Amino acid sequence: MDTTERQILFLDTLAQPLPRVSLWTMIRLGLFQMGLGMMSVLLFGLLNRVLIKELGVPGTIASIVLAVTLFVAPARIWFGQLSDTKPIFGLHRTWYVRFGALSFATIAFLAVQPLWKVGALLNKTSGSNNLLQATEWIVLSTILFGLYGIAISASSTPFATLLVDITEEEDRSKIVAVEWSMLLIGTIAGAITIGVMLKRLGNNPSIESLETSVNQLFLVVPWLAVAMAFISTWGVEKKYSRFLRSNQERQAIVQSKTNELNTNIHETKEIVGLSRAWSLITASKQTQYFFTFLITMTLGLFLQDAILEPFGGDIFNLAAGETALLNVPYGIGTVIGILISGFFISPLIGKKKTTQVGCQAVALSLGTIILAGFTGNAAVLKLALLLFGFASGTTTTGAITLMLD
Repeated sequence: MDTTERQILFLDTLAQPLPRVSLWTMIRLGLFQMGLGMMSVLLFGLLNRVLIKELGVPGTIASIVLAVTLFVAPARIWFGQLSDTKPIFGLHRTWYVRFGALSFATIAFLAVQPLWKVGALLNKTSGSNNLLQATEWIVLSTILFGLYGIAISASSTPFATLLVDITEEEDRSKIVAVEWSMLLIGTIAGAITIGVMLKRLGNNPSIESLETSVNQLFLVVPWLAVAMAFISTWGVEKKYSRFLRSNQERQAIVQSKTNELNTNIHETKEIVGLSRAWSLITASKQTQYFFTFLITMTLGLFLQDAILEPFGGDIFNLAAGETALLNVPYGIGTVIGILISGFFISPLIGKKKTTQVGCQAVALSLGTIILAGFTGNAAVLKLALLLFGFASGTTTTGAITLMLD
């Protein structure tokens, strides 16, 4: 078979329609999101509480150290462009997801190690030398957490783009619901795993025993997330990606014309950079309003993450493993909220009204969390978190469906 015949056969193959993504494949893809949910509990739940309560790091500093993982979020734009234009092993998304997962699993463990030095120094007799050394270790840990955030961006942005690449417009809402639900299931699974592994520590463990147990978690959970990343993306892009298919068709046509005409044909493609993306956001007042709403909504839903587990430890006297389990009622409530609002509330009252009702419910349920603190009863706190989760799920469903419009 000569080159021309092979090209014709390849073009015939490309002409075949791509299969639609099945529900099973959507769930399998959700394993990656599940891994990210487990990592979220590990860092922003458990580690935040350990820093503040057990190691004695001031809450402001602890929040800054962990928040730097979010400050590097603009790197997502670059990784999105990179995955568009620079395929790895012939695939645009898959290997970015996998290499990013390998990176964040490695960096997560390394980033935690300086914090044990900080705890040991802060628990020694006060002195300027100890404070200076603790500051140096905090800076090192902050830099490592920044690299962790970049690794998360390197994996999660191409993954989100992959979801768009493999679905038709009518399937987008389904895959968003499945992936978001799997993220929350990962939060619940991560909380239970942490609770079980730290159960033996009790309420006032020594720094040495805490270090051993937490390090074990950072050796198990991140690499479980890596395994999930490999399983979830196995064979998906090659089989379902519209983006990959369109690039293959373009290259095949260009090659065919080049062979026929013996000329070089170059096709240019517009790259949406940071300035272009910002101009698209600011082009419409309505877009600006909605973008502002999304920022405000995100802050309203997730600012409590920084204080929830220290709140459970200080006010309710819960051990580290028990405060991690506070994510369970929140996660269950959110999944229930997503399902009920997606299948019943939104079709009944509309997307905009669903979002409005959800935002109002978030404000009220946050009030119940505050009131739970006056009772000192952990059961009341868990009920308040269940209600807050339901409100968060309702708000998120409304906002995401509005965004898809």
